[in-house]
Amino acid sequence: MCAAIRSDWSLDEVRELYHQPLLELIFQAATVHRAYQATAEVQVCTLLSVKTGGCPEDCAYCPQAARYQTGVNVHKLLPIEEVVAAAAEAKAKGSTRFCLGAAWREVRDNRDFDQIIDMVRGVNALGLEVCCTLGMLTEEQAIRLKEAGLYAYNHNLDTSEEHYGEIISTRTYQDRLRTLANTRRAGLTLCTGGIVGLGESDEDRIGLLHTLATLDPHPESVPINALVAVEGTPLADQPPVDALVMARMIATARLLMPRAMVRLSAGRVNMSDADQALCFLAGANSIFAGDRLLTTPNNGTDRDGALFARLGLSPRPAFKDVPAELPHP
Repeated sequence: MCAAIRSDWSLDEVRELYHQPLLELIFQAATVHRAYQATAEVQVCTLLSVKTGGCPEDCAYCPQAARYQTGVNVHKLLPIEEVVAAAAEAKAKGSTRFCLGAAWREVRDNRDFDQIIDMVRGVNALGLEVCCTLGMLTEEQAIRLKEAGLYAYNHNLDTSEEHYGEIISTRTYQDRLRTLANTRRAGLTLCTGGIVGLGESDEDRIGLLHTLATLDPHPESVPINALVAVEGTPLADQPPVDALVMARMIATARLLMPRAMVRLSAGRVNMSDADQALCFLAGANSIFAGDRLLTTPNNGTDRDGALFARLGLSPRPAFKDVPAELPHP
């Protein structure tokens, strides 16, 4: 089963895929996964918060929003040397992609952005794929990042356009899509996905996947996050996400976007080894490693190493199948 790469999926087609019996869905996704990916390889990424807290946005899930009392320790932009040292440590532990996260609403053309540019240069020089998630940005800013050696830009859609207003009011869905378009025009790879567990319906999950799968070309990386509910945020009392729902989301994403890296992202700390194994079988081939994801807990390197050994998985090399026009040290 070698599915064609399509960006013209109808909402009904996505709905039909998503609502299949789960075992049949996972079988189909696993078959497509084997046709397009090296299934024993998993991309190992590390995410570092280079500027934490104090964000003016009101994302209902986020402990870094200034308006919520979540106990997050606010800090300004980290020194460049500290970031490059953290990237070198991550590489030594097996990561091949290093992501810089700043709790900003948008990128501004100032000294902080100049410092980010220098961070990108430093991490790229280590031979790592460099990703940034800095909020909204213009095409000109995206070009500066690419020229510094940026490989990917992360800007998640979070949920469906219909549910979006229940989660965020300080920017629009179109704002997010505009940033993705600016990133793509600059020649960067896209990292964009969503969060499961925001009080959304199945129809919202289908809508999110439809939006992602009709981007042309598809995002190169699609993170599927399970909400990590944080005390002090409006979504603090949301129930834990069912691992079978995560598997269903991942399998559908794999069928819709066969060449994408589908990342089993936030929320793994609450999943058993068997839960994670099912998600890898369903088509996940990327994770975040390390003890923390920005400000929330994550599986440690030792636990992931043991899991990889049990499942016969190995880290995917950096810059594998990289398009010729993208930076490569």
